[in-house]
Amino acid sequence: MPTRPLIPRHAAAQVNAALADTRVVLVNGARQAGKSTLVRVVAGDRLVERRDLDREPDRTVAIADPEGFVDSSELLVIDEIQRVPQLLLAIKVSVDEDPRPGRYLLTGSSQLFGMIDAPDTLPGRMETVQLWPFSQGEIDDEPDGFIDAVFTLGPRLKHTSTVTRADYAARIVRGGLPEAVFRDDPGRREQFLDAYVQALIDRDVRQLSDIQHKGQLRKLVRLLAARSATIISANSLESALELSRPTIARYLQALEETFLIKRIPGWSRNLGHRATAAPKLVFVDSGILANEMAVEARALLRPGAPFGPLLESFVLSELCRQLTWSGQRAELSHYRDRDQFEVDAVLENRSGQVVGIEVKAASTVRQGDFRGLQRLRDRLGEDFVAGIVLYTGANTLPFGDKLRVMPVSALWQVAAP
Repeated sequence: MPTRPLIPRHAAAQVNAALADTRVVLVNGARQAGKSTLVRVVAGDRLVERRDLDREPDRTVAIADPEGFVDSSELLVIDEIQRVPQLLLAIKVSVDEDPRPGRYLLTGSSQLFGMIDAPDTLPGRMETVQLWPFSQGEIDDEPDGFIDAVFTLGPRLKHTSTVTRADYAARIVRGGLPEAVFRDDPGRREQFLDAYVQALIDRDVRQLSDIQHKGQLRKLVRLLAARSATIISANSLESALELSRPTIARYLQALEETFLIKRIPGWSRNLGHRATAAPKLVFVDSGILANEMAVEARALLRPGAPFGPLLESFVLSELCRQLTWSGQRAELSHYRDRDQFEVDAVLENRSGQVVGIEVKAASTVRQGDFRGLQRLRDRLGEDFVAGIVLYTGANTLPFGDKLRVMPVSALWQVAAP
């Protein structure tokens, strides 16, 4: 069997930096996103002990003797820490007695402190590094520097692309989970993705939430796929699933905590309004999304196919990935006002500067496609850095003051200045 290539991860530098000055480092992300491989690379030549809580013998010992399980004079790697959250208290005691940095390197496949039975024990002692599935730049060995570039250069940023609509469709369907990326046979990839979602529901989601309607939860995932990149609320799903609003809200929370979906909040300069604005939902991995919608790459190119929503979800998830390593500390939101002006993605850095992004699954763009970006620009004035319409065409073109159309591939092919 041929050896798979080792794809370098942007997160490796973050983990190394955190181990140098922080007692506990958690690499958190979706199952099979490459956490264990990343940890092996980071550990390198260090003296390391390893535990894996997906293995029943390790889990049994961890539950019976938490203090003994975490006792180590070397860097201790513990995979899937969410399986025995009681270990966090034992780790706290250990690092309080011996506060050297780089004591523990943990991996997890759920939002650890969202768990019902996870004690809140490690504030100030632990740094979390988010690991998403592969970005397009990681797969292609490209720089993945769009966010830093657009905040630095604004409308002066330019990019020319040779990526075709067919290639974008293929990238969407492939996604970024390593096992799916390395499977060239579409049928084998689909089998993996089917099993992946089912296993997530059967094991991880049920660990986090009281799931009484497993069949309805599977139906919910497919309904969410059909509505990806749209504003989702629990009450809009009530009649379709015949479940109560609180139950649906709880299931949505569990799906987000296990990194299947992500909710993008609504943007507002009013922080109170931002916290209550309806979020937009995207899937963490576009390959899972396409598989749940039962669409193939060639079918996406046909008239009437859901290329637009899938491309928007793909772009939003690539932006989420890039925000975990970009130099710009920015937050991702979407914009929609009472007059129905909309912007697919709003990036705001800590200085209050804003970049607006629209996504169009077309190789030509019209002035009307900038309607929401123009509203945002006029409202923000000097704080508005640039408005970009990402499209499937080849060139960067001006469309007015601070407004540009640019190929989608700029997301991963542009380097940070």
